[in-house]
Amino acid sequence: MYQLSDYDFTLPEEFISQEPASQRDQSRLLVLDRDSGGIAHRSFFEITGLLSSRDLIVVNNTRVVPGRLVGQKETGGKVEFLILDYTGGLERLKKNGKFECSCLIKASKRLKTGTLLFFDTELKARITGFKDGIYQACFILKEDFAQTLDRIGNVPLPPYIKREKDPPACDDRTAYQTVYAEKKGAIAAPTAGLHFSRELLRKIKSKGIPIVEITLHVGYGTFLPIRVEDIREHKMHSERYFIPKKAAEVINQKKMEGGRIIAVGTTSVRTLEYATDDAGVVKHGNGNCDLFIYPGYRFRTVDSMITNFHLPKSSLLMLVSAFAGREKILAAYREAIREKYRFYSYGDAMFIH
Repeated sequence: MYQLSDYDFTLPEEFISQEPASQRDQSRLLVLDRDSGGIAHRSFFEITGLLSSRDLIVVNNTRVVPGRLVGQKETGGKVEFLILDYTGGLERLKKNGKFECSCLIKASKRLKTGTLLFFDTELKARITGFKDGIYQACFILKEDFAQTLDRIGNVPLPPYIKREKDPPACDDRTAYQTVYAEKKGAIAAPTAGLHFSRELLRKIKSKGIPIVEITLHVGYGTFLPIRVEDIREHKMHSERYFIPKKAAEVINQKKMEGGRIIAVGTTSVRTLEYATDDAGVVKHGNGNCDLFIYPGYRFRTVDSMITNFHLPKSSLLMLVSAFAGREKILAAYREAIREKYRFYSYGDAMFIH
């Protein structure tokens, strides 16, 4: 249960979805009963039939920053640049007038400190440091930085989406955001939320089911592989979160009434569980969440979750295994492969209850 190999499975490459469903709520939904292990197959829009007024849905309203930039060195060599800590950069910009950030850079060779990079006539950056594969950079600004990114930046799609440009009828700037995305700061989308259309949210609310928003800015660590054989030795990456006071009050009230807390995505699950105290009360506020959930963890707030299908040997697969049981999750994944479900960020969904 604690060996990395315990969370491995074979996925044919053709099941890795390269683009979203033609309509958000038309993706498929595998429903897993975590007590019995029973499985049912639905369409995502049918999830309204699985919900009642006793439920409360918690979503992550983070917004993916178009922080992937293509530029060049003074010598003309091409570079690909990915901003890793947008919110931290904005805080430093507010304090000292400079947007300084950690970043990943793909170039023909490692860049030296002091190297100047050009992205646009209005945007340049200078390398200020390098450690453990991560660069530090300081942008030289001529206009509002957020507006510049919106104008020239690209959405940083996960590395397993391997295409050069948007497929027909798919704009990643829109498709790779939830319809309720609001708080800028993520490097990746909370992908379980991509299945909700505005119409589906309206139908859920019309059943008297409240939807509460919290924020966790998904970081690059979500894509980093676990490199230890004993998963208990893995150190989870840290991500910034915020739970409004009103949201915490609504969640705690629903829990006290015996209602079901349904978290949309592993990011919502981790945030809620991290912010829950020993008495089972969700605390409002902000901070850095580094909670690693793996089998043996006792869930204190979340009763059900909506999630996508995750990579082998990933911390996300370990989280859902902690929630439903490793054998039941792997059995559900085998069933999903047999039924030709679409996997990963732009793939289909699971409802675990």
